[in-house]
Amino acid sequence: SLRGSWRLRSGNGSVSLRAEVPGCVHTALLCRGLIQDPYYRFNDVMYRWISLDNWTYSRTFKTPFDVRKWQKVNLVFDGIDTVTQILLNNVTLGRTDNMFNRYSFDITSVIQEVNFVEVRFLSAVSYAAEQSRCHKAHSIPPACPPPVQRGECHVNFIRKEQCSFSWDWGPSFPTQGIWKDVRIEAYNHYHLIYFSIIPFFVKSAQQWSLQVESIFDVVSSKPIAGLVTVNIPKLQTQQMFSVKLQPGEGSIVLLVNINKSAAVEPWWPNGHGRQTGYNMTTTFMMEAGCQIEKFSKVYFQTVELVQEPIPGSPGLSFYFRINGLPIFIKGSNWIPADSFQDRVTYDTLRLLLKSAADANMNALRVWGGGVYEQDEFYDICDEIGIMIWQDFMFACALYPTNKNYLESVRAEVSHQVRRLKSHPSIILWSGNNENEAAIASNWFSIPYPDIGLYIKDYVTLYVENIREIVLREDKSRPFVASSPTNGLESVKEGWLSRDPYDPHYGDTHFYDYNSDCWNWTVYPKTRFASEYGFQSWPSFSTIEKVSSPEDWSYTSNFSLHRQHHEGGNIQMLQEIGRHFKLPQSPDPVKQFKDMIYLTQVMQAQCIKTETEFYRFSQSEIISGEGHTMGALYWQLNDIWQAPSWASLEYGGKWKLLHYFAQNFFAPLLPVAYEDKGMLHIYGVSDLHEDHKLTLRVIVHGWSSLEPVCTLAKEGVTVKAQSALPIYKESISDLLERCRNCTRKSCVITFCLVGEDGLQSPMNHYFLSSLKDAVGLEKTQLSVTVSQQDDVYIFVLQTTAIAPFVTLDVGSIKGRFSDNGFLMTEKKKMVLFYPWQPTSVEELESSLILTSLLDVV
Repeated sequence: SLRGSWRLRSGNGSVSLRAEVPGCVHTALLCRGLIQDPYYRFNDVMYRWISLDNWTYSRTFKTPFDVRKWQKVNLVFDGIDTVTQILLNNVTLGRTDNMFNRYSFDITSVIQEVNFVEVRFLSAVSYAAEQSRCHKAHSIPPACPPPVQRGECHVNFIRKEQCSFSWDWGPSFPTQGIWKDVRIEAYNHYHLIYFSIIPFFVKSAQQWSLQVESIFDVVSSKPIAGLVTVNIPKLQTQQMFSVKLQPGEGSIVLLVNINKSAAVEPWWPNGHGRQTGYNMTTTFMMEAGCQIEKFSKVYFQTVELVQEPIPGSPGLSFYFRINGLPIFIKGSNWIPADSFQDRVTYDTLRLLLKSAADANMNALRVWGGGVYEQDEFYDICDEIGIMIWQDFMFACALYPTNKNYLESVRAEVSHQVRRLKSHPSIILWSGNNENEAAIASNWFSIPYPDIGLYIKDYVTLYVENIREIVLREDKSRPFVASSPTNGLESVKEGWLSRDPYDPHYGDTHFYDYNSDCWNWTVYPKTRFASEYGFQSWPSFSTIEKVSSPEDWSYTSNFSLHRQHHEGGNIQMLQEIGRHFKLPQSPDPVKQFKDMIYLTQVMQAQCIKTETEFYRFSQSEIISGEGHTMGALYWQLNDIWQAPSWASLEYGGKWKLLHYFAQNFFAPLLPVAYEDKGMLHIYGVSDLHEDHKLTLRVIVHGWSSLEPVCTLAKEGVTVKAQSALPIYKESISDLLERCRNCTRKSCVITFCLVGEDGLQSPMNHYFLSSLKDAVGLEKTQLSVTVSQQDDVYIFVLQTTAIAPFVTLDVGSIKGRFSDNGFLMTEKKKMVLFYPWQPTSVEELESSLILTSLLDVV
């Protein structure tokens, strides 16, 4: 291994320091105290010089073996970011230009007892600009990001994390560094490079089989024969194969049939069953060279993307069948967890992914403007049942298709598919993010006569190259060329549909910051909602770490600087103003904290409304639209501390939206909406069996903790995996029945309860905006904190109904069992699960309790 300490120097040698590998220039400078936290205040702009310089990593190493004994020695980089020339003992081995590729250099004739390796980087920013200049054919837009993003230009000309040149939720830090493992490999005869296992269920034989693929570098000039044994003890399966390895890149594909008498437990997504995996040992005994033993986990699962005609609806369905069962996809979109990938540890990933599963999510889309995630990311998803919609790394842009570029992309795609295809969590490959839409809606104002050129480029890149490789490497999963897309309809229209946002086909992305987000009729009754969202600010404790007191106002330069979405701060104000009173506190810091709180309340309530609409639309067709089978909101996580669409802040703290998601993604949920004066309640269920339940509907006046009236409807059948109406009543009848309630003076809460302890979360429905609520009184909230084992218990008491009660313990890492709730009872118990050691005293002194009427 060549991990560890390297030398790093700037272009002219004026800066020289020790640097850790894997790592990057920014974190090395930070680690040695040569720069401040890059995320502090305006440092993203102050530190532009770092990415504009050309840095060099170098080190000496002793060869720990006798070079003469080995037929082949390679220097292998699992990931280099991005443009470099690599030298060993002053001999140029080659160049790199793709962050997502793996590079292996033959150093058999160059390696000595003591060696000097040098990796000379070229600034990604200047390389991208140079590539764009040299591209003599038609222009490839967009040239630059919008000014509000303070980013760099021509990112589409470099195979590098696209959001590293800035995005509408992230800073511009075009890093340079050796971001993954680097090592020397020495071998005789042959060496295993890729190993993958893909399960298939053979319907005709009613039997599982595995396709086990091994790709070798074969040094010998003659074929090598041998035996391969595959053993899965738990499934009483053992098979032996005679094989021959051809010189060069020799591959072996074995078909292993699973013993029919063994009971195979398939891998199920979170909430639908267990994530069973089986230990498998593969042993290669070749006539030459040493024996190789490979230990792997193998999972059994089938994935189908169903696109079929639907009775009563034009278009086609778009849903996933896992192990033969239609599954409603619930989750969010994943972006890189840090601008500096070397800071993304196993613990970082585990915390974020576990938070997704804890909020009842079963899927995430790895978005196409970031990186193909590290192995650990997919390992964790396999283990906790998170399905992955995997984009290839192309986003919101057009891309070149010259020979060198396509060659680089082909190598990238084949490497990534080989690396990842054994993971049961990956259920779909998708060619790009929004690039079909970019051409169809002509985002870049391309003159009409030229459009054909760009369509040809599009098909060349995503269909003739990427799709072709994916289909060759992995026949077990569906592929779509873009998101949003019309699926098979896009294919029929030559891979570019007239309207990729058509709700009758494929998936949609939907954003609307001008309408009232509480009004469900503005949302598309789509087949699959793969992106939708609203912004909010992260909590004060998160912002505080990267700001100074003069920044703590909603209109400060800092607040404007952190907002990378044009008009975003104003849009949040408008959305809040529709339903809540805006904060007027004379104390600017109090006003800032109130604003943060309200943005989080607004975001949570908006996405709750929209997600509930998608969930209750799954079983019905109305005016030819419906059968919605997926809701992935934008976005799960944050790359830095700033306003964004995320539900998890940088560092992992849950925003109110994430607490709401735990409820609106619950496996059993009653959902209310209003239509033409009627209140409708649907029973939404992801459970695999029908249940007879009681629907409880409780109406409260805002002015009293005593309910005005309650209704229990018994024997309500909630059908398995569906969303069906279970209750309706006109609002006027309901108000009359409940002792002259008015829309402004009352609120409805409701839940589903079963006999066997089965219970849905308590849901609420507001009959008017809260700024118009009559009878709401400021409450005295009190709390006691105690400890039980590893969990802390917060007992809250209130003297009046309190909307959006929020517990915040600042920077103490952990999460509550519930938050941002409507408190309609005198007493409520909330648990706190710490992620690091804390104490009752620490929690008590950090706790800030807020409810809506604390905003003044």
